[in-house]
Amino acid sequence: MSVKIRLKRMGAKKRPYYRVVIADSRSPRDGRFIETVGTYNPVAQPQEVKLDEEKIMSWLANGAQPSDTVRNLLSNAGIMAKHAETKSGKKPASKKAAKPAKKAAAKPAAKKEAAASSSKPTTKNTVAEIKAYLDAQGTKYTSSAKKADLLDLV
Repeated sequence: MSVKIRLKRMGAKKRPYYRVVIADSRSPRDGRFIETVGTYNPVAQPQEVKLDEEKIMSWLANGAQPSDTVRNLLSNAGIMAKHAETKSGKKPASKKAAKPAKKAAAKPAAKKEAAASSSKPTTKNTVAEIKAYLDAQGTKYTSSAKKADLLDLV
């Protein structure tokens, strides 16, 4: 059974009002649905969008596919970005900001160790790798040096 997150039209003629619902993809637009997870009123100024983020996140995690319009509503509310972060295994941005110092301190040390243990850089290496190698060796260079100039210093 394919589950969709889509709009169910309510309201009077020329006065649309939508419910954001979870429905089987085979059911009709205004027909049977599984659960209501929000509302959308395009007539109001400004447009009203009310969404239950927890329910939507759980349905997205279970494989529900949003329609194009619902995807836009979820993107504007920031829910699609949160879903993408959880899907890719990354932590949310609020937690990420708490520990940048540890990771930043660990990365340069790891690069220096890797550069010192590896062989001399060649033309296949990137400028950053060559600079890391030179830093590990204690060689001084100008920050605007080109790749060929850096390789000459090696």
